[in-house]
Amino acid sequence: MVCIAAIPRHQFGQLNSMNHNADFRTGYIAIIGRPNVGKSTLLNQLLQHKISITSRKAQTTRYRIHGIVTQRQTQFIFVDTPGFQTQHTNRLNSAMNRMVTQSVRDVNVILFVIEAMHFDQRDLSVLKILPENVPVILVVNKVDKLADKNQLLPFLEKMSAQFRFAAIVPISAAKKIQLMALLTTVRNYLPVNSPLYHEDEITDRSERFIAGEFIREKLFRLIGDEIPYSTSVVIDQFEQEAHICKIYATILVEKNNQKAIVIGKKGERLKQIASEARSDMEKLFDSKVFLNVWVKVRNGWMDNEQALRDLGFE
Repeated sequence: MVCIAAIPRHQFGQLNSMNHNADFRTGYIAIIGRPNVGKSTLLNQLLQHKISITSRKAQTTRYRIHGIVTQRQTQFIFVDTPGFQTQHTNRLNSAMNRMVTQSVRDVNVILFVIEAMHFDQRDLSVLKILPENVPVILVVNKVDKLADKNQLLPFLEKMSAQFRFAAIVPISAAKKIQLMALLTTVRNYLPVNSPLYHEDEITDRSERFIAGEFIREKLFRLIGDEIPYSTSVVIDQFEQEAHICKIYATILVEKNNQKAIVIGKKGERLKQIASEARSDMEKLFDSKVFLNVWVKVRNGWMDNEQALRDLGFE
């Protein structure tokens, strides 16, 4: 199986005693931006593994996730964050915004991701929360979609006047353009330090957490525009045996009619959600997966403080 869970804290001393180059660098890098600019796609491409879910809908990422990239002289610990919400005011969105603002406080570098040729009030709202004492690299994503590449330079010059960026790096996360240049730029701002994770680890999140996220991604991809925002996923049971993972999960919705839509006619939509999620799990876990998914109504969970705490929101 791919090693995706973080090592116990008591093993950190063993890592620090390993022999590394005197210029080995380790640090935390927050990836922030408004929804749908490609933050999670960027993380997955850097890791060369899918751990952060993606879709065309805003709010797909709800949790803070650490993605770990270890090279010969550097360990990058990326902090993927939810898109900063400016249009919704329920407690769920407030909790996600708190994650973003907390994430930029205790990192070594910030990647502020925007879409090439697009900068509006939503991006400006994120720009306003950036601290002045942390290097901020502007990551201009989706440059592959530009029909006229000559437009890019004036746009970059315009953006350089918006904030004192440490660097500006145009990329395409989807096409893997300039990603190595981005890592090289980030490394310049990381402190000299020993690695905090083993070199084969790619995230601090458990298989149990990733399983729930894969199910939630299929809800965002396979259900209509509104309903996925009212859903969440709970992993009730996760059993790991020699050659198979047995996973029992519950999809939470807010209303009875939402439950019927998620299940679909004769259960076909729920079967598709489970089938596609199971396929992703088997690829990452390198193991067969048995997945059983139910749907349950929990009224008002998005505005219920205790429900949000139970679902892992700070």
